[in-house]
Amino acid sequence: MRPFKTTGILIILMMASGCKEANHQNAKEVVSEGLTNIKKQKDMNILFVLTSHDKLGDTGKKTGFWVEEFASPYYTLLDQGAKITIATPKGGAAPIDPSSDTPDAATDATKRYDSDAAAKEKIANTKRLADMNPDDFDAVFYPGGHGPLWDLVNDTNSIALIEKFNAQKKPIAFVCHAPAVLKDVKNADGSRLVKGKKMTGFSNQEEAAVGLTDVVPVLLENMLIEHGALYSNVEAWAPYVLQDGNLITGQNPASSELVAEKLLESLN
Repeated sequence: MRPFKTTGILIILMMASGCKEANHQNAKEVVSEGLTNIKKQKDMNILFVLTSHDKLGDTGKKTGFWVEEFASPYYTLLDQGAKITIATPKGGAAPIDPSSDTPDAATDATKRYDSDAAAKEKIANTKRLADMNPDDFDAVFYPGGHGPLWDLVNDTNSIALIEKFNAQKKPIAFVCHAPAVLKDVKNADGSRLVKGKKMTGFSNQEEAAVGLTDVVPVLLENMLIEHGALYSNVEAWAPYVLQDGNLITGQNPASSELVAEKLLESLN
């Protein structure tokens, strides 16, 4: 009977050891999976492209990028582990539209930006757009404001950069006035990128509401429709986002966070 008991004990010990090893292996797999997810988040490299233009036509007023359209996507992505690089056509300080930096335009994201020395340092020292290589990034995002209508719409570096991101099937995202920078962007076959795409952007109604219909060099809604986009919008100032393949567009400042969330979904 003693050998039998010993064998039984050995069997139990072996079973226990096997379970322990299996549990240890499962734990290792869970940890490994968690680390992979963390690594994936940390490896998100996103390029933000802002305007360098600060003159609002011949009005004598200033323009630039809209703070909310930068701040909300910036923190939405940053808080998920994204590494964000900011570039402008000229490099150096990116101009802020004064109208977006008022108490009436403030949001939780803009208030966070106001006290974020690191983010302000990035805005004061942006990279030159010509030095940016799409191969170094997983996605590109263009905040709006009226500034891009004067410089980024015609910027050959911006056009080439978007075309390469698009050819690589990487997410390309734009909010408010920023879809205007797609005006001369082409697909590999020479067709317009916006043609046949479901898109939105700052509406004619919204442009009229801010009194700049006759000031801006491009009426975004008209341009997109003329170039074959399947443009749509909702009531003025309501959040609205559309995604068509790797192209993501938002109608206005209220849509900026939703654009960033769609961008995150596309990366994950």
